[in-house]
Amino acid sequence: MGIKIDRIILRHIRIPLVHFFETSFGRTFDRDIVLVEACAGDVSGWGEVTAGENPFYNEEWTGSVWPLIIDYIAPRILKHEFADASEVNARTAHIRGHNMTRGGVETAIWDLQARLHNEPLWKAIGGTRHEIGCGVSIGIQDSVEQLLEMIETEVAAGYQRIKMKIKPGWDVEVIRQVRERFPQIKLMADANSAYTLADIDHLKKLDDFYLMMIEQPLAHDDIIDHAVLQAALQTPICLDECIRSAHQAEQAIRLKAGRIINIKLGRVGGFGEAKRVHDVCQANNIPVWCGGMLESGIGRAHNIALSTLPNFVLPGDVSASKRYWKRDIIVPPVEVSPTGTITVSDAPGFGYEIDKEFLETLIVRQETLI
Repeated sequence: MGIKIDRIILRHIRIPLVHFFETSFGRTFDRDIVLVEACAGDVSGWGEVTAGENPFYNEEWTGSVWPLIIDYIAPRILKHEFADASEVNARTAHIRGHNMTRGGVETAIWDLQARLHNEPLWKAIGGTRHEIGCGVSIGIQDSVEQLLEMIETEVAAGYQRIKMKIKPGWDVEVIRQVRERFPQIKLMADANSAYTLADIDHLKKLDDFYLMMIEQPLAHDDIIDHAVLQAALQTPICLDECIRSAHQAEQAIRLKAGRIINIKLGRVGGFGEAKRVHDVCQANNIPVWCGGMLESGIGRAHNIALSTLPNFVLPGDVSASKRYWKRDIIVPPVEVSPTGTITVSDAPGFGYEIDKEFLETLIVRQETLI
């Protein structure tokens, strides 16, 4: 049974975070998110475009998503007969960049296909586990003491790994204090491209703190300098922003630019390419984990499905809904067990229902494309 999309409904929502989230790019207090509903008859699949409010993580931002879908993606998707959701990526692959926007549409169609077949999304993509391990990402705080209190809370909640954001001026000495307070936790640092090779001696100091990894310390589009830095560090480098395709993953592995890769659905353009990146890493014994982009429950549910693939052996940034939202847009909300795991749903599609009543209160604009 093929898939033919007869309409796409776009919704731009604004939802406040429980607590601000700060990276080297700045602070976020509210998330502006574009949701994609792909419809075939009376069955719908849902996707989320994970672009931020500003073009700081990559070139995409919430404002760029709407016209791209309307003018370029929807015309190539609507009324086209797909034998399988795996064909969607190729249909828009000639669009340069904009992987998050393309991925938001592609993941909606994967969810639609799973619902049409009455099967769980995680099984449809080839997942192998009913339970996934969870870590948590903590942004830059107003004080070290505030950071330590937040880590204390998350460790008590059972999360298996703590990721803390760093930037120049909030790095070595802060990590030193975290390690003094929490000598045993699995700890990693995420720099979001805040450093250059001129900081190599400074970054070497991180080797003192037996971190699991340092994530994307150098430029967002760089692989070569990361190879130089990795050769100088004992700490594994995890690549994030610079890996947008399986080919780039192959290049990074060949250059020994990092020992771990973070896979984000939006960054690589959806499940099709995410699976290819996963397979390249698995074939080369490079472990992967699922990164987060402050997703609502829809994006979070897709991340859960992705994390069931066999080489997702490290805890990802797939945490409970309540860490970010007073009320999520899915029911039930995503919950994490006291041992830091999420049980994967066997319900059709991504495993949750949309809280449509609440969703209506968040809509900034909406448009139906046919």
